[in-house]
Amino acid sequence: MSARRLVVVGASLAGLRAVEAARKDGFDGRITLVGAEPHLPYDRPPLSKQFLEESGAGGASPTFRTEEVLRTELGVELLLGTPATSLDTAARTVVVGEQALGYDALVIATGATARRLPGTDGLAGVHTLRTLDDATAVRKALDAGARTVVIGAGFIGAETAAAARKRGLDVVVVEALPTPLVRAVGESMGGALASLHRRHGTDLRCGLSVTALEGEGRVERVRLSDGSVLDADLVVVGTGAVPATDWLEGSGLTLDNGVVCDEMLHAGAEGVYAAGDVARWHNPVFDRSMRLEHWTSAAEQGALAARNALNPQAARGYATVPYFWSDQYDTRIQFVGVPDADEITVVEGDIERDRLWVALYRAGDRLVGALAVNRPTEIMKYRGLVARHATWVEGLTFARSRVKSRQTAGV
Repeated sequence: MSARRLVVVGASLAGLRAVEAARKDGFDGRITLVGAEPHLPYDRPPLSKQFLEESGAGGASPTFRTEEVLRTELGVELLLGTPATSLDTAARTVVVGEQALGYDALVIATGATARRLPGTDGLAGVHTLRTLDDATAVRKALDAGARTVVIGAGFIGAETAAAARKRGLDVVVVEALPTPLVRAVGESMGGALASLHRRHGTDLRCGLSVTALEGEGRVERVRLSDGSVLDADLVVVGTGAVPATDWLEGSGLTLDNGVVCDEMLHAGAEGVYAAGDVARWHNPVFDRSMRLEHWTSAAEQGALAARNALNPQAARGYATVPYFWSDQYDTRIQFVGVPDADEITVVEGDIERDRLWVALYRAGDRLVGALAVNRPTEIMKYRGLVARHATWVEGLTFARSRVKSRQTAGV
């Protein structure tokens, strides 16, 4: 039986790309897009970047498509502002509010939810930064000149701190690990990137944990494990996110740090696929299970999951080299591959002296990753090398040729 009803749960980037891919491939059946938030699908990366840097209530809308385009041009039924609460894979129904939606094909794209600090729900001025509403509240506090403490020196925390400093505000970043970004780029490169904060006047405190947030109804102080106390009007918690799978308990799907999928993004039940931050699938490029919280993979997975769900006989596997970027202060940071390496070598620039540099990552005799700082034209070339399983020697040879060609050209 050919699918006539496609339900996409998650009005996210992955969810939107699933809808678009279905229509682009000629699917003319019914499409329902379910979103827990009341907002139309919007772009998340700018929320911790440009959106926070802008003052006031204005600024460009981060939404991808207007409601008219979604309803009229794409023919999508929108169910926004109410989360899905359960999935019955035997009956092929998703419960949303008081109604049960039947489906022939289902794409789960519910993303991830930000970790919160326990015991802070009733304390005003404490925010995560995952949703548009989160970002709006943080921007309002920054507009008011809030004394800002950021908990977690990952990319969200770093970008939030950079936005506050661009406004001329004092900000303290507290990181529990001795070096930030170890899981993302490795210890040595994490230390190099940490220097960005200090160069721009951000107070970075590593190896410390938060022992208490204090205040009468609103946060006023942050106590740290070394006994120090930070005055604060705004606390932004950037300690990571967990896949949004609670609503899938009891569905029969395998849940283990996300919805466990095969190479085709199939979640194990007939007609059910997953995409984006919520999906953990087998990536053949590295022959391992992965769950990525990256813009590029969410977009790619959303489109492929819909195509595979609607035409499983022609299903294709999803293989990718992870790619992410971060804008901090005046610096563009880009990474491809995986940071698990036996060796990290800087092949261009000097991380102590220069504003631009490139580092390569080796595992065994294979090139597995590359980090580029202010070298936006370089990173995708290394992504291609990683994708085709280039050796470490090939990576180093390529790097030398790139440096030599720029020197010859005087760039």
